[in-house]
Amino acid sequence: MSGVRVLVGTRKGAFILTSDSNRDQWEVTGPLFGGWEVYHLKGSPVDPNRIYAAPSSGWFGQTIHRSDDGGKTWEPVGNQFTYEGFPGTHGSHDGTQKPWQFKRVWHLEPSLTDPDTVYAGVEDAALFRSVDAGQTWKEFEGLRGHPSGASWQPGAGGMCLHTILLDPSNPQRIFIAISAAGAFRTDDGGKSWTPINQGLRSEYIPDPTAEVGHCVHRIAMHPSTPDVLFMQKHWDVMRSDNAGGLWHEVSGNLPTDFGFPIEVHAHEPETIYVVPIKSDGEHYPPEGKLRVYRSRTGGNVWEALTEGLPQSDCYVNVLRNAMTVDSLDPCGIYFGTTGGQVYGSANAGDSWKAIVRDLPAVMSVEVQTLL
Repeated sequence: MSGVRVLVGTRKGAFILTSDSNRDQWEVTGPLFGGWEVYHLKGSPVDPNRIYAAPSSGWFGQTIHRSDDGGKTWEPVGNQFTYEGFPGTHGSHDGTQKPWQFKRVWHLEPSLTDPDTVYAGVEDAALFRSVDAGQTWKEFEGLRGHPSGASWQPGAGGMCLHTILLDPSNPQRIFIAISAAGAFRTDDGGKSWTPINQGLRSEYIPDPTAEVGHCVHRIAMHPSTPDVLFMQKHWDVMRSDNAGGLWHEVSGNLPTDFGFPIEVHAHEPETIYVVPIKSDGEHYPPEGKLRVYRSRTGGNVWEALTEGLPQSDCYVNVLRNAMTVDSLDPCGIYFGTTGGQVYGSANAGDSWKAIVRDLPAVMSVEVQTLL
């Protein structure tokens, strides 16, 4: 079937929203993993049947599940039901190595070329890879071993590695972002990592222009221009034209430059989307109006997209992983809110429709294009 499969992670389970290429009528499946927090689930870009999910609970801990039939059935993979689910170690004060524990998986990123390879970004701030469809995992030790690692601090949501971008033109290059350490890049397949935060300024840290310590909320990239990165920071929307070597602000005429998600149009590398919220203390839209802002110029000049979105008494938030785009033409845009709504646009944001309402608070929204 030609169409899309929208994957929604929530505080109380996961949901799958399916439509044909018109993206007008939707079938809703779920909840999957009912009652469990699902911070993220994402499908393989090369196998439409493969989906990875990261449900967790206070009782069983963090788990990883895999579906090989588009989400109809799920199999637990790896060492489940324990916070020691990934084979990582860290040094203790007595010099011995002990199992490394983490709180949750924030982001799963399947390989662009191999359905059995998948990356996991976790809290506290580490990156893992599996090459056997989630059965075993190996940490990229050079990241947490970076000389700046001891100075990393958690953001309000924890010290989470929440963004993983794979460069389609260079399999050795990966971009990641950590709250609140900043953005990093590897050019050697994960052996070594370079902070890419020059040009960022954060007044809330001791040195506002420090090499690390910035609360990066999300970074985005168009696959055709992998050296051009866009960032939604804890205040400021930023852009880099040299793979993170230097950033400059492109907030322009936004009503506020605080927010969490940022996305790039599937076919227009200079068209980007953000969802501003009022402030770091008031996580809801300015004036109670839910507005997606679009720039067709790579930043600085922004237009509010409001048709079909509530323009009064709306006080929801849109979290960092809760916005995505499909690859159909015209490009579809999707986002979920902490109020449990998932909105979709089948015309690049010109108009919106609530695909589903009254879900638990939405943590993540991803999409698979079905051809």
